[in-house]
Amino acid sequence: MNYSQNELMIAAAARELQGARVAFVGVGLPNIVCNLAQRSHSPNLELVYEAGVFGARPARLPLSIGDPTIVTGAVSAMGMADLFQLYLQRGLIDVGFLGAAQIDKFGNINTTVIGDYQKPKVRLPGSGGAAEIAVLCEKILVITRLNKRAFVPRVDFITSPGHLEGGGARKKLNVRGRGPEAVITDLCILRFAEDTREMIVTSLHPNVTREKVQENIGWEVRFAEALKITPEPTERELELIRDELDPHGLYSR
Repeated sequence: MNYSQNELMIAAAARELQGARVAFVGVGLPNIVCNLAQRSHSPNLELVYEAGVFGARPARLPLSIGDPTIVTGAVSAMGMADLFQLYLQRGLIDVGFLGAAQIDKFGNINTTVIGDYQKPKVRLPGSGGAAEIAVLCEKILVITRLNKRAFVPRVDFITSPGHLEGGGARKKLNVRGRGPEAVITDLCILRFAEDTREMIVTSLHPNVTREKVQENIGWEVRFAEALKITPEPTERELELIRDELDPHGLYSR
């Protein structure tokens, strides 16, 4: 089967949502991932968008979290304050799916600035609702392409907290959410060690070597003893991505 690394990444990420009940959809790649999951193995998955929509069933892939199509077939549409207070803060959302401009070995996410906060090299969009999602959803999944610019030993700014300094640091905050559980990239899938809460590579994508992963990550990464090979995307997954969700290849090419 012919497929791109991005298509494999999207399909692999969507499979992480199997069994999920309610997913808070982040901007960018999480958007196509969550919609693919709903159209394939999880038809009852409730999608939540920051603009104020719960239980979305978009007729097409939304262009943004404020696209009117997110209201299609939705259970409820409301103000952003109501969405965050009545659903997220009450613990009614089990999965938050986020992207990242920068992410470190403990899953802390930066979408605020690159460089010094007072004089940044690049100023990014900021948190939006990502900080609250990272703290209050039961678990967090992250999707982003693997490269040294994004995967750094320590983020320049913690926009959305992961496991902070590692170990039991997050637990000491006594927040509801367990934090990030998996990071899906175009080369591999990483999860978090139970003791240190540091990322470890648990699955390599087909034809990707350990050396290729290490070349694209900013610290000496650990590999799981029982290292797996990520299953290829199915014909149905590719059909949904190419024909329904992303016919112009904005995310998948």
